[in-house]
Amino acid sequence: MIKILESIYLFLFIYLSFTSFFAQSAPLNAIVLLVPGFTGILPSKHYAGYVTLDVIRGKKLYFYYVLSERDPSKDPVVLWLNGGPGCSSFDGFVYEHGPFNFEKDKNGGLPKLHLNPYAWNKVANMIYLDSPVGVGMSYSRDKSDYHTTDTKTALDSHKFLLEWFKLYPEYLSNPFYISGESFAGIYIPTLSYQVIRGLETGDKPTINFKGYIIGNGVCDQVFDGNAIVPFVHGMGLISDELYEEVNKTCKGEFYKLRNKECESKMRKVDGVLDGLNMYNILEPCYHANNSNKMNENTKLPLSFRKLGETERPLPVRTRIFGRAWPFKAPVKPGYVPTWPEILESSRTVPCIDDSVASRWLNDEAVRVAIHADPIILAGKWMICTDRIKYHSNTGSMIQYHKILTSRGYRALIFSGDHDMCVPFTGSEAWTRSLGYKVIDDEWRQWDVDEQVAGYLQAYDKNLTFLTVKGAGHTVPEYKPKEALAFFSRWLDGKEI
Repeated sequence: MIKILESIYLFLFIYLSFTSFFAQSAPLNAIVLLVPGFTGILPSKHYAGYVTLDVIRGKKLYFYYVLSERDPSKDPVVLWLNGGPGCSSFDGFVYEHGPFNFEKDKNGGLPKLHLNPYAWNKVANMIYLDSPVGVGMSYSRDKSDYHTTDTKTALDSHKFLLEWFKLYPEYLSNPFYISGESFAGIYIPTLSYQVIRGLETGDKPTINFKGYIIGNGVCDQVFDGNAIVPFVHGMGLISDELYEEVNKTCKGEFYKLRNKECESKMRKVDGVLDGLNMYNILEPCYHANNSNKMNENTKLPLSFRKLGETERPLPVRTRIFGRAWPFKAPVKPGYVPTWPEILESSRTVPCIDDSVASRWLNDEAVRVAIHADPIILAGKWMICTDRIKYHSNTGSMIQYHKILTSRGYRALIFSGDHDMCVPFTGSEAWTRSLGYKVIDDEWRQWDVDEQVAGYLQAYDKNLTFLTVKGAGHTVPEYKPKEALAFFSRWLDGKEI
């Protein structure tokens, strides 16, 4: 199969080399000619491959680049980063806003791919980057590169961008944005800061950086840590009495647990919430002790749970997997465990079902087609790896947001309003803490198809905070139409 695919690939490569298909200056060996599992015609060009950060060490970052279906020569270039830390951005590609919907093969074969009507490359050129080194398809021959920090990750990703734009100089004039979700709430501000520092010091090529987009992103241990109790109370998951008890006992600080009485009250809260899907309280929870079937959230009425149903035409995942760390564990300095480590140490973290992505990305023929190195070199693809050792060393992201927005860079902070892992109450609080002037002094609805899709608050300094009604931790997975709507409107500078 691999040899047949390679022969087809070589034939098409030679043929297309002599056509206007390659009028642009993108590297010829990066074009993706065949996408295993997809039988139609690609509506835009795809490129994929590696950017080498260190030749001697064999340190390489993998990317998949999907051109816009609208006007790739003018549409923004948007970098997408998933979180973890240690989770692959193919999570976003496969399960959220990538060009395809993946259909699981009943006989265990490769999944079938269908065009995603709500793909973000409808309006933007999308780069899906596996970062830091050691995540997804990215790897190094020197295993010491798998020990990383916030700062090192940002520096590596910035170097990737500089090298990437050297390979694709025709997109240098396009507006450039950095986007992502969850722990990428750390990646994005720190990388954006490196980009603007590079612009100030004259790094070449000159990136046309315009701003950033963060979904359900971690930010600050105080705001993130204190968000959970107000959220679950507002959602009616704990009683007024319990809320008043824990608020009084813990004095509004729900993450430090300074005394035994506060710990006792928080354990009571945990007991009430036990069994819920922390990543979307409207969705069923896929339990570790019953990995072959779904257990419904019987604590919620059916009419309420129905609100969280996705409109994806080909749902492929039985539940959502976390892209942040576990329940009630905000950003803290020091070592941050990866998801595989957490899963081994705590029975309370729900298990995962990411078999569709694993089946596709660990197929050697697929790897040949998308220019990813074989398993023997790059390692087996995992949605969240255990081979990196990550230390958080930058503290609160609020300082970065203030620097970036005060210098005129645009920022969109969006949040699924039923995510209990990184609740919107924390994001709303920290955006408000920046002290920017509220535009028109209003919290207003935003609509899709004449229906309320969520709420937003616009500030000066080009900062917008937005919620998506009925969505969980990974908004485009739960509400793909709404996600594409706010993404495209915001990129185009239109009112959301």
